[in-house]
Amino acid sequence: MTLRRDDALRALIPHIREDDIVVAVYQTNFDWMALNPRDLNYVAVGAMGQASSHGLGLAIANPDRRVIVLDGDGSLLMNLGSMVTIAGAQVTNLYHFVFANRVYEVNGSHPLPSAERVDFSWMALAAGYKDAFRYSDLDSFTEDLPAFLSGDGPQMAALEIVAGEAYPRDYAYIHSAEARKTFADALNR
Repeated sequence: MTLRRDDALRALIPHIREDDIVVAVYQTNFDWMALNPRDLNYVAVGAMGQASSHGLGLAIANPDRRVIVLDGDGSLLMNLGSMVTIAGAQVTNLYHFVFANRVYEVNGSHPLPSAERVDFSWMALAAGYKDAFRYSDLDSFTEDLPAFLSGDGPQMAALEIVAGEAYPRDYAYIHSAEARKTFADALNR
């Protein structure tokens, strides 16, 4: 069974609380913004590799909110040290989803180095995450989501995905002052 990114995101939507902060990067961000536009979507595009670090900062600053990081495998590979920092910070409100399609999708789908050998769930456990899981089918992912999001973090769900439907890449919005202001206003309400 193949897990499509947009199907995984659709499965996640009902579990997102109104006050959850969602940090997403690149194609996962574009898909998420199309499927679930909301004011507390933090747009981290333009900072490839930084979603997990931005998520950590937001989790530390907002301990009463869940922070959901929607990361790409190529992005995370550019900042693997963030996993050790996240684990060391012992944040209990961070849930790290890695969408592993084994390519740098928005940059022409160039393959990742050692693409088929990288196991992000194992890396997260080795870094010190409280728990980590690996999914390649929608049914088990959907079934486990409630327990995953109710447990203490930091936790990782590594999803072995294929792209799914192509959603518009609205770079103008994600790099705009409007996007940053919308998020900041929602965060400060």
